[in-house]
Amino acid sequence: MTAVHPGRDVAYRRFRFPADEDRGRADGLRAAPDGLAPAGGRGGTWTSPVVPVGFAATELVPSWTADTPPGCWLRVELRGWDAEAATTDWYELGHWAADDGTVRRSSVPGQSDGRARVDADTLRVTGATVTGWQARVTLHRPADAPADPVLRTLGVVASADPVPGGPRGPEPATGAWGRVLDVPRYAQRLHAGGETRWGGGGDSWCSPTCVSMVLDFWQAGPTPDRYAWVDPPGPRPVVVHAARHCYDHAYGGAGNWPFNTAYAGTHGVDAFVTRLRSLAEAERFVAAGIPLVVSAAFTRGQVPGLDYDTRGHLIVLAGFTADGDPVLNDPYAPDDERVRRTVPRAPFEAAWQAGSGGIAYVLRPESVPLPPAPGQANW
Repeated sequence: MTAVHPGRDVAYRRFRFPADEDRGRADGLRAAPDGLAPAGGRGGTWTSPVVPVGFAATELVPSWTADTPPGCWLRVELRGWDAEAATTDWYELGHWAADDGTVRRSSVPGQSDGRARVDADTLRVTGATVTGWQARVTLHRPADAPADPVLRTLGVVASADPVPGGPRGPEPATGAWGRVLDVPRYAQRLHAGGETRWGGGGDSWCSPTCVSMVLDFWQAGPTPDRYAWVDPPGPRPVVVHAARHCYDHAYGGAGNWPFNTAYAGTHGVDAFVTRLRSLAEAERFVAAGIPLVVSAAFTRGQVPGLDYDTRGHLIVLAGFTADGDPVLNDPYAPDDERVRRTVPRAPFEAAWQAGSGGIAYVLRPESVPLPPAPGQANW
């Protein structure tokens, strides 16, 4: 790991199964070749150990990868800890299935008390001290399911609120300047006049469009037989397929962060949500050949070259110019040709950090190594 002063407290921890089964407590689950599966009956639960993060966290965002055959689904829960005791109740962070024939894939609204609240995909700490977390995943399997559900990974990124102008340590050269990855360009707005289910259609499908671009970059996207149901096929049926299978029925949109990485994980890639502190950290991924999907918010003119308003938008970070400016695949474009955009570094970094706290989706085949993590590891 590279010992760099963090500047902002962010810590990510992930469990991989079946290797990490014994780090927590498994009830009604067994080790399967590629994860944890029910040991019999209709399901089971894995509860993580308490994971200390080393600072007072204000937000926790989980993500996971799993297989849920027809009829099967899973529930993800989080709670906060401090010292030797839980300081919050358990909160539900999602009812998830790969398809939409079993449960209404959804976040769980209405969870708020004096200690914390759930904002769709994020547990926001409001009145408790949380210096550690614990996660619980329950796999549900009906008796007539054709196969077992399998939990493959579970991770949580914990973070503190950013401190404006906080200290940063030296940021060594990464080799990313002048490197642009050949990510295919998909315009979400090509779908504006077509399918409007699953979040309103093209103007709202930034997240699944970005995930589709990165999956196809890795040649891991769904095969045509998986989206043959899209009728009429429209300009790019794979994006419609992704929107349907990322859709959060409670939130009413396809932008739930862990639902998008869970969808990507059903295509055989490693996928998780984390927070990065800066574009310097993002450069390490580009240098390793890994494009990122990042979440930003901005007003028209705030980031030159992005001439629209958004309260939250997903964009693929494909690389950097020789001068270090970000090269983007921005799906909010009228056609594929105009998806590729280069924007000034400082205002884009500010819109990303202020808009989402540096949220990024990391999608990559297991055969492609992650870059070395910083001293306070956030991947």
